[in-house]
Amino acid sequence: MISFEPFYETLKKNNMTTYKLIKDYNISRSLLDRLKHNKPLSTVTIDDLCKILHCKVQDIMIFIDE
Repeated sequence: MISFEPFYETLKKNNMTTYKLIKDYNISRSLLDRLKHNKPLSTVTIDDLCKILHCKVQDIMIFIDE
């Protein structure tokens, strides 16, 4: 399973809020909902988030072996 828990830690480290992602970067609420519920995302979306947050992929998601 892919977990997006590191995404929220990375947000905090970068002093970023979900509101700022929506307002300043046009990130949709539905995308944030997908992150919150660990639903699939495209690699393009992950790339965009990495660019916005100036981070690596592992700062956004992690694989958890079930």
